[in-house]
Amino acid sequence: MMAGRGGPSEDAAGGPARHIPVLLSDVLDVIAPKAGGIYIDGTFGAGGYTRGILDAADCRVIAIDRDPTAIRAGQAMVADYRGRLGLVEGRFSELDRLAAGEGVEAADGVALDVGVSSMQIDTAERGFSFMQDGPLDMRMGGDGPSAADIVNTMAEVDLARLIFTLGEERKSRAVARAIGRARADSPIATTGQLAEIVARAVGPLRDGKHPATRTFQALRIYVNGELSELAEGLAAAERILKEGGRLAVVSFHSLEDRIVKRFLAERSQIRRGSRHMPEVRAEAPTFKLITRHPVGASEDEIAANPRARSARLRGAERTGAPARPIDPAALGVPRLADPSRDHRHGGRAS
Repeated sequence: MMAGRGGPSEDAAGGPARHIPVLLSDVLDVIAPKAGGIYIDGTFGAGGYTRGILDAADCRVIAIDRDPTAIRAGQAMVADYRGRLGLVEGRFSELDRLAAGEGVEAADGVALDVGVSSMQIDTAERGFSFMQDGPLDMRMGGDGPSAADIVNTMAEVDLARLIFTLGEERKSRAVARAIGRARADSPIATTGQLAEIVARAVGPLRDGKHPATRTFQALRIYVNGELSELAEGLAAAERILKEGGRLAVVSFHSLEDRIVKRFLAERSQIRRGSRHMPEVRAEAPTFKLITRHPVGASEDEIAANPRARSARLRGAERTGAPARPIDPAALGVPRLADPSRDHRHGGRAS
């Protein structure tokens, strides 16, 4: 799920670009930037999609990121585009409210590159990756409980469920028990410590992936509330897009893609009342699909950027129908223990 949001040019986001935006040409095909249009990049990162949109047409972009590091790094890019780019710190689940603060009430397009950015993955101090030892943090915005808080305080039974649900790790109970034993001796403070604990519990994998991959994914998604953020972000995009406006969403694993698929499928169909309640009026679809099936990266793009391998793009066009309320649970967002609660080892994984 490593998004690789950076741009290809030397001065992207105010410095030498280290990252390549995934499926950029396909995203631009969906968004179809036009002169005078207003677009929202809900996941700015290193500015790859934003730069692509601004270079494609004489338009305006409101770019959002919850990571203050990305906001600081993007200031030179704001200067480069001289009034055409507004950069806002915040969550894309509130993109309509944040855009309104910039004077934008309706948009011609919204782009979302879901999940953690390559800049975050590649910075050891952020604690996202088991490939580089660093503090066990994983917070995109620096607020709320860290991954270390979760692994050191959450009840084993809740930890096992979290790792199974968000990481799809079949040995989640063994992982939770191993974490419980380790933290009883001393707190787990670094990514290297956790990776070693998980690797011993899971054992070697046949597909060559690191044994801690799924556990780290689960913790990152949980710490940042990524799935509920995605569901709310889709609803916010629906609210701000004008009729004919385009939505492009790039996701990186099945949990994310399933939410996007369900949202667009439900929003692109006519909702009718039950035959037992004929007085209920049918609700017109709020989107029509642009991509009937998810768009993946080409072999050439994967060769140039291996992180594009798991990327999936879905796109849709807004109709004139009123926006609807969102039910995250109906889209597949799981209900898990609240990360803000103190779990203090309150149970063991069975």
